[in-house]
Amino acid sequence: MQIGFVGLGSMGSAMALTLVKAGHDVRAWNRSKVAQDGVPGVTLVERAADAFEADAVFTMLSDDLAIREVILDAGLLASAQPRLIHIVTSTISVAFARELELLHEEAGLGYVSAPVLGRPNVAASGQLNILAAGKAGAVAAIEPLLVPLSRKVWKLGEDPARANAAKLACNMMIAMAIEAMAEGVVLTESVGLDRADFFELILGTLFSGRAYESYSAQITGRSFEPGFKARLALKDMRLATEASNGIGRTLPLLEAVREGLSKAISAGVGEKDWSIMADMTIRGGNGAAASENNLETKS
Repeated sequence: MQIGFVGLGSMGSAMALTLVKAGHDVRAWNRSKVAQDGVPGVTLVERAADAFEADAVFTMLSDDLAIREVILDAGLLASAQPRLIHIVTSTISVAFARELELLHEEAGLGYVSAPVLGRPNVAASGQLNILAAGKAGAVAAIEPLLVPLSRKVWKLGEDPARANAAKLACNMMIAMAIEAMAEGVVLTESVGLDRADFFELILGTLFSGRAYESYSAQITGRSFEPGFKARLALKDMRLATEASNGIGRTLPLLEAVREGLSKAISAGVGEKDWSIMADMTIRGGNGAAASENNLETKS
């Protein structure tokens, strides 16, 4: 198939290259200039509108505002190919997903929310978990494009907002797990128990699972080079807060991790991995200390 792709950051590039390897013709556009040798096999186009001249188009932009500016304000839905299906893989707000669904319906285009779980290296190996929601016909039509990208496609129904709410909930719960491990370290290191030994204990008993395994290793090694930047994680916590406020609920743990990420960004470490908030908790929330060169981050 001819596929358009808008957004060639680290995740978008990995996804676009995986689609090329699967035999698809990928025409991509990015807001900043991308070197052709960084995305071999991908055809770089001059305008985002060119990417919409396809059978299906993926969007992997940073947030609601970026999609609004690049896609909506530029009138790309009105000028898109008839019967095109737009697959939004970005992490966006529940409210914006509903707005996008309506706008695509008005334009006579298909729309699928398909946020992803996984980092760029996972995308490069075609092992993402993709949360897909939208009209059954649209999801079925683009599923062959999702398969080479994914370990599994999780079909969450016909309301696109379900996929976005699920993605925000997943990220929220990972942030909570990071903070929980950090607070566990505060208690156990106070009596001289090495954090590696503590994590071996919890992983072997109560808290096995990918998030605990991955982030306990980062906390142990104090290795905070970004897989998912703290500033982007804060954006997701803000979107989760907006969603909870929209149903009249306050989520106390969400508020706590949002505050932790805010402190990390105020301390000047917003470009580090979001697990940096664990280091700040362990250090006593001292933002100045957390931003010093003695963070001992590793590549």
